[in-house]
Amino acid sequence: MADKRMTPDEIAGVLEDGMTIGIGGWGSRRKPMALVRAILRSDVKDLTVVSYGGPDVGLLAAAGKIRKLVFGFVTLDSVPLDPHFCQARQDGLLSVTEYDEGMFAAGLSAAAKRLPFLPIRAGLGSSVVTTNPDLRTVRSPYSDEELIAMPALRLDAALIHMNRADMRGNAQYLGPDPYFDDDFALAADRCFVSAEKVIPTEELTRGKPVQTLLLNRGAVTGVVEAPNGAHFTSCYPDYGRDEAFQRLYAESAKTADAWRSFHDRFLAGDEANYQAEVAKLREEAA
Repeated sequence: MADKRMTPDEIAGVLEDGMTIGIGGWGSRRKPMALVRAILRSDVKDLTVVSYGGPDVGLLAAAGKIRKLVFGFVTLDSVPLDPHFCQARQDGLLSVTEYDEGMFAAGLSAAAKRLPFLPIRAGLGSSVVTTNPDLRTVRSPYSDEELIAMPALRLDAALIHMNRADMRGNAQYLGPDPYFDDDFALAADRCFVSAEKVIPTEELTRGKPVQTLLLNRGAVTGVVEAPNGAHFTSCYPDYGRDEAFQRLYAESAKTADAWRSFHDRFLAGDEANYQAEVAKLREEAA
């Protein structure tokens, strides 16, 4: 069996300008932030990002990495809107395609099933249709009901964070929700998974329900062991959201100097430097 272990920077290194990148997780929950930080350190740009957005979108937008954003929302959960995303959108720095959350899920599912679209009722009669003039409708051959034909959201690569994985790419979530990470993986040509721990395969199912094995090795290209790799988003049951750090992140959007200070302390170095600075911040607050 292949050993698929990689580093975050190796994964960022295989991404190319103009790619469509799907980012798993939900808002400020179980985001592959170590992989996002690796993209920030790389030269890759002009990305189309597909995400139930959180600080992944905000950071990439603040760094000028996003050309187009396809999203259902961009929230920090306890902070209603990501301020860096808001600023980038207000300044016209990225183009956007905004879908209803159910439509977004249908688009991922269509791509995972290798279908061109899936019919869905969500969005009918709403401004989603008028703000996305390329959307088409179809009629059911059984009832003649009009439905939105949600196009497949095909991805060049998907980035996902899990609680546990093995070196072959089998990956497990232990929290309350799989979100749509399995569809992100199957919708992508290549899927890269970071995990809190990389453990032997037999330990994945020891004392755990089989359904927690969300991703199988056939869908995964590379695996990264990234302790605290979802920080500052939550990764239950390993840790919750770092609310103090998230507030600091949100405040960094207020001025150019605040962003520069945040960036220089936490994002200018490698992942080890980031984690060390986060630990120092906690010590300062204690």
